[in-house]
Amino acid sequence: MGRTLVCALGACLAFSALAENVTFNVKSNHPNKVQVEFYAQGRSHAWPGGNQAYNLDDSAVHSYRLNCNAGERICYGAWVNGNRNKYWGVGLNNRQRCTSCCTTCNGGTISFTLNP
Repeated sequence: MGRTLVCALGACLAFSALAENVTFNVKSNHPNKVQVEFYAQGRSHAWPGGNQAYNLDDSAVHSYRLNCNAGERICYGAWVNGNRNKYWGVGLNNRQRCTSCCTTCNGGTISFTLNP
């Protein structure tokens, strides 16, 4: 849990960022392997992070429960393995725009299907 130091009128108080989670259920109908990553929009953070992505090797529903900061906006990016030009959501490295690929970190669940 992160801590934030706030100073006003000479007094400093420490506040802890409230931890929450969100679950993404992902299904891929694409005939090729697909990779997916999740990106926080208000800070430089990704899941799984570290220049890695989750692999979708089948058409099963895969669930990813992400620990995040309450209220932050999380978006998914997915792409065909080896072809970042075929993408869904915000794509690889959060570089694209999307209209319905994000949710708020509030303990909820979002489900989506990647179609060819």
